[in-house]
Amino acid sequence: MAQKGVQLDRETFSCSICLDLLKDPVTTPCGHSYCMNCIKSHWDGEDHKYIHSCPQCRQTFTPRPVLLKNTMLADLVEELKKTGLHAAPANHCYAGAGDVACDFCTGRKLKAIKSCLVCLMSYCDQHLQPHFDIAQLKKHKLVEPSKKLQENICSHHDEVMKIFCRTDQQLICYLCSVEEHKGHDTVSAAAERTERQKKLEGSQQTIQQRIQDREKDVKLLQQQAEAINLSADKAVEDSEKIFTELIRLLEKRSSDVAQQVRSQQKREESRVRELQEKLEQEITELKRKDAELKKLSHTEDHTQFLHNYPSLSPLSQSASSIHIRPLSCFEDVTAAVSEVRDKLQDVLREERTNLLLTGRTVGLVVNRRQSKQDPHVRRDHKDLRYWKGPTENAYVQGPEVFATPLLTLEDFLLSEPEPKTRTDFLQYSREIKLDPNTAYTQLLLSDGNRKATVMRQQQAYSSHTDRFTVWPQVLSRESLTGCCYWEVEKMGNVSVAVAYKNISRAGGSTLCGFGRNNKSWALDSSSCFYYNNVRTPVSGPVSSRVGVYLDHSAGILSFYRVSETMTLLHRVQTTFTQPLHVGLRLNFSPGESAVLCKLK
Repeated sequence: MAQKGVQLDRETFSCSICLDLLKDPVTTPCGHSYCMNCIKSHWDGEDHKYIHSCPQCRQTFTPRPVLLKNTMLADLVEELKKTGLHAAPANHCYAGAGDVACDFCTGRKLKAIKSCLVCLMSYCDQHLQPHFDIAQLKKHKLVEPSKKLQENICSHHDEVMKIFCRTDQQLICYLCSVEEHKGHDTVSAAAERTERQKKLEGSQQTIQQRIQDREKDVKLLQQQAEAINLSADKAVEDSEKIFTELIRLLEKRSSDVAQQVRSQQKREESRVRELQEKLEQEITELKRKDAELKKLSHTEDHTQFLHNYPSLSPLSQSASSIHIRPLSCFEDVTAAVSEVRDKLQDVLREERTNLLLTGRTVGLVVNRRQSKQDPHVRRDHKDLRYWKGPTENAYVQGPEVFATPLLTLEDFLLSEPEPKTRTDFLQYSREIKLDPNTAYTQLLLSDGNRKATVMRQQQAYSSHTDRFTVWPQVLSRESLTGCCYWEVEKMGNVSVAVAYKNISRAGGSTLCGFGRNNKSWALDSSSCFYYNNVRTPVSGPVSSRVGVYLDHSAGILSFYRVSETMTLLHRVQTTFTQPLHVGLRLNFSPGESAVLCKLK
């Protein structure tokens, strides 16, 4: 009885991953304990980069939990060791949940070290010995332990399947070949495996060559990124020198050209990064495919080889070739600013009254090609033009052409100061509701689609292309321009965000996560702000209620801690090229919620 209690204590303080006594024990949020190195290695090897799970209960965590040593549990383990109860290495010989067990062991089964394709049984070290001692058993084919030995047996005749029917493309036994497969084109499983092995090796060579080609493309993109930075730096330097010659009012705006060049630089860098990510993803997929093929090519069991061969997915089409864009656009900025320096003084003096009456925008277009979207806008970098329309729609930006705005009407006038008190902010409040078509399937929307709550079960949403498939996120139905203000009441680990409508939705990559790409901005509950996957600490702790102020045309996005006073947490100054949508990202903890507050 005493020995039984000792055994229970030792197992209680053992890691379920390495099956040994806990070393530097840590406890996950779900309450299970592991060796620190074991759980870290487990999470490092998971497929999803930002979603991690407990090996025992499979509860998921986002983001990855920060684990600290459980000192009380560590002390208990040390006390256990002092009593002389060490983890028995023999436990490693017993079969676990993922191991192949010996078919001959009784009681607690040992791990199998070999499987016999003739006996169709798996053996531990002890029970395998007759296969080395008995002459007839020595002729049997031994392979690595397999749980799929029964798949080698014909379901109709209970015979081993050693023949491959090329007519029906399936494995059969001897009786099948003389009955329902009589007259078919049949060969031995070994012969079919030899032929398919040759095809497999050819596929491996193709993959390896494609990997080399993609790696060369990645290097080309890196060189282009460096060239973009050098050209942009020179354009900024030249533009700043020119702006020092402008009149006093324009001296306050001398950084505009630098900002626009940087904006274009970021877009180009983002394009390069997106292409680079796609290529690196393709390389990773090709390497994974190569590893699968390599593993299959080394399968000793012909039957298993032929079982698994049809399940291999065909190679996807390779990404299109990389096209390097010319960098003359940045040089054109310098030339255009020089040209406009003289013209702009006359424009400001003679046309200001007309500008105030018509609300037109003054801009400088630096791409010489005609835009398909707006044929009324000239694409001539030497011509200072006027055109009507809101600022965010006045410029064409896309893969074919882009236009760089130089000055807007707001640049000539003193902009209105940002609100200071909550009363000031509330005059810009908007009624905002969440869009069910975008909600992750485990998010329940309630309170007139203003509240999102994490549920254990998936909700009965219809299939929709706008829905986030992996990230627990939701977007607002309304798009936001102009000046807007809203507040979010949070209960749990909630990120408050804004995003463009064309943010990616399918999959768990950074292209979909709020703040993890160049199409969204997010403030999380860990006092950090994220944009384009860059983490920026905020000025203070985030409260349960967060206020967000957006001045779309001015490119201002501000987050506030709402209490008796408005405390600024973080402000963004940028250029918004599309209308924005409110976004909420929750954790995977059931019961966690966020509400868009009613302010009127």
